[in-house]
Amino acid sequence: MAEQLLSTAVHDTVPRKYVRPESQRPRLAEVVTGAPIPVVDLACPDRAAVVAAIGAACRSHGFFQVLNHGIDAGLTAAVMAVGREFFRLPAEEKAKLYSDDPARKMRLSTSFNVRKETVHNWRDYLRLHCHPLDQFVPEWPSNPPDFKETMSTYCKEVRELGFRLYGAIAESLGLEAGYIERTLGEQEQHMAVNFYPRCPAPELTYGLPAHTDPNALTILLMDQDVAGLQVLNGGKWVAVNPQPGALVINIGDQLQALSNGEYRSVWHRAVVNLDSERMSVASFLCPCNDVVLGPAQNLVTEETPAVYRNYTYDEYYKKFWSRNLDQEHCLELFRT
Repeated sequence: MAEQLLSTAVHDTVPRKYVRPESQRPRLAEVVTGAPIPVVDLACPDRAAVVAAIGAACRSHGFFQVLNHGIDAGLTAAVMAVGREFFRLPAEEKAKLYSDDPARKMRLSTSFNVRKETVHNWRDYLRLHCHPLDQFVPEWPSNPPDFKETMSTYCKEVRELGFRLYGAIAESLGLEAGYIERTLGEQEQHMAVNFYPRCPAPELTYGLPAHTDPNALTILLMDQDVAGLQVLNGGKWVAVNPQPGALVINIGDQLQALSNGEYRSVWHRAVVNLDSERMSVASFLCPCNDVVLGPAQNLVTEETPAVYRNYTYDEYYKKFWSRNLDQEHCLELFRT
């Protein structure tokens, strides 16, 4: 099955199965390239200012970048290096890990959901379950030799950062700091190590088309040299340019529901590059499957009635995977 992977060959043309209909293409010339994405310095000694900045970003963009987040630059560089090394392994080595089954806890795959798609995406990815680590790390790739140690160290630090951000997001909504972490239960954690090969015709395809994230919070380690993430803001696609040392945070569907629609899980997409390959590492914090989700009770009043009904994450996630990635916002199916 390794022949399905883009990273096993060099492509001089875009195969037909990756070419989007003209009406669905990225229109790269129309992308806004200079608009600022909110940046929050977590080392700021004024806690109230940090909380206010995060709340404002969640309302206006659903995305923000964090500086001084506490994860060492040497570790993030090692994560990117070992990820690139993995995708440069021989095809026969990667073939052992390939699967197109979304239920697999660890899999190397391509595009998004090749079993359902009519048009594929210009991306290979390694999907890892990350919590509890001692349960899943033994299944992770043993090659490169430092893959397991590097990625597991990063996973632990990302999880701690995510929970710190939950506290600030909760406070910005007027909730107690521990509310989100407590409400979402003993959360699962997944990681996608994304590889976007050089593409001979970036205007014809996507790395990933427009979508929202079905989980609660996503922490993205971006390629510092090649941009590709774009966010829909004000009806226009805005390029997210990497800030040195920053991590990108985006609000997932479950925090939009918990905030009763006050915070936004926004549409975003990944485009590809003519000259350079690109990598990113996305970490997803996800509620327990059986936890009941919906608007926080303290945010539901006569003036602000519940926008969404209650549901379990298992129900939501199954609905998300039953649809195409770029269909209507999945939360629309859970409105009251």
